[in-house]
Amino acid sequence: MAFPHRLDAPELPDFSMLKRLARDQLIYLLEQLPGKKDLFIEADLMSPLDRIANVSILKQHEVDKLYKVENKPVLSANEQLCFLVRPRIKNMRYIANLVNADKLAGRIRKYKVILTPQKFYACEMVLEEEGVYGDVSCDEWAFSLLPLDVDLLSMELPEFFRDYFLEGDQRWINTVAQALHLLSTLYGPFPNCYGIGRCAKMSYDLWRKLEEEEDSETKGRRPEIGHIFLLDRDMDFVTALCSQVVYEGLVDDTFRIKCGSVDFGPEVTSSDKSLKVLLNAEDKVRVQV
Repeated sequence: MAFPHRLDAPELPDFSMLKRLARDQLIYLLEQLPGKKDLFIEADLMSPLDRIANVSILKQHEVDKLYKVENKPVLSANEQLCFLVRPRIKNMRYIANLVNADKLAGRIRKYKVILTPQKFYACEMVLEEEGVYGDVSCDEWAFSLLPLDVDLLSMELPEFFRDYFLEGDQRWINTVAQALHLLSTLYGPFPNCYGIGRCAKMSYDLWRKLEEEEDSETKGRRPEIGHIFLLDRDMDFVTALCSQVVYEGLVDDTFRIKCGSVDFGPEVTSSDKSLKVLLNAEDKVRVQV
């Protein structure tokens, strides 16, 4: 949680700019499919999406109905379907099966797939193998940093640890480098960058390459971020296992925090409805010791 009232605290960068950029890019991608459309969202993208573009914003840009991507037949009657999903093989097969089912039924629709945070060649190969590549348009929503609080950013990449540290898959290194490049573009060059670990070194090298290729305009700007620390998780397994002796830690242990928010069920609200609460610097609950 942030401490905005400390007199010695430096002024924080305006990280809300990241949210506005992500929202504008998503709106641009949705408008490339003009007219009313139904939007299918992968389950673990619903919370991040709600922080960036809520339902009212989506409705303003002709999103008719929202569905969760599930392994069951699609009931949508709309002639235009848009899918917001992670670049996962199972998602591509789900979409391909849906398109092929429509073909067998003689139904003609328009399909758009928005992959986030990155579009991988393997995903397009699956669509091609299933014979639907020409029926589906694919785009990339390069959403890589989500502000959870005034001083806290999250990449929301639940697969990173498993893919890199357990399976040796380096596909997310580019996503990390792109996130660093975005930060330096928006908030000026980083005066000091420190890292430890092989993954940190690869991310740093790729980020520097991006900076050199684009001849960044950040040179000469006053940096708003003084230090960057890149630490591989396999260099510090202990911290992840420590008890969270803070307010949010207690809430997380009891109710599970997801994407900076927590859902309190009927057993807490004393009603039939759940209550979703954002945990940030504006949270009114304080623990006094």
